[in-house]
Amino acid sequence: MQVTATQAKNRFGYICAQAKTEPVFVEKDGRIDSVIVSAEQFEALKAAGEKKSMARRQKEFKDNYGQWVALQNEHLENHGLWCEGLVPWMENP
Repeated sequence: MQVTATQAKNRFGYICAQAKTEPVFVEKDGRIDSVIVSAEQFEALKAAGEKKSMARRQKEFKDNYGQWVALQNEHLENHGLWCEGLVPWMENP
């Protein structure tokens, strides 16, 4: 939805209700000046924009894929490499 700044001011309650279902683009002087979104959408955008530390990313990777990596390394230890030039997964490079 797109509205002018005057429309947004005059119909603020309606605009806030609309923002719960879709972003509302507010136009000022013929250009998009602002966007009104729901609090839920804002929190999602904020969370997506936050950068995670390397330690946190490594922990998440280990939590999500640690078992798989351990299985691959165990298979490698039991059966060896099937092709020259391959290297095993390393937990701490």
